[in-house]
Amino acid sequence: MNKVLEKRNNTISKFQLQVYFFCSQIPKGYFTTYKYLAKVLKTSPRAIGKVLKNNPFCPEPVPCHRIIANNFYLGGYKGEWGQGENLIIKRKILKKEGLMFNKSNYLLKELRNKIIKEFNFTI
Repeated sequence: MNKVLEKRNNTISKFQLQVYFFCSQIPKGYFTTYKYLAKVLKTSPRAIGKVLKNNPFCPEPVPCHRIIANNFYLGGYKGEWGQGENLIIKRKILKKEGLMFNKSNYLLKELRNKIIKEFNFTI
């Protein structure tokens, strides 16, 4: 997380920093959703996606690939949603971390308990 704080300057807003900070808390093999993160930050899932689209710390220390849609759909990655080369990459990364998706890009039911719902609020 120190890399994120070091980069904190005029190019990264307080809101972006908060999104990156919470994302940095998601360990390998776990995930959260755009909607849940939006709820924590009192914003919209779309606003979360917009910040993560331009994540300068991807994949570490801010693993934005660990954020998926609220209905357990793979979601977006690097500005793409639904289909595309970036989604293939996201799926492969998550598979390496133990999160697998069915042919329709939904997280397997037996892995849905791996959701992170609690975050440390102290930066």
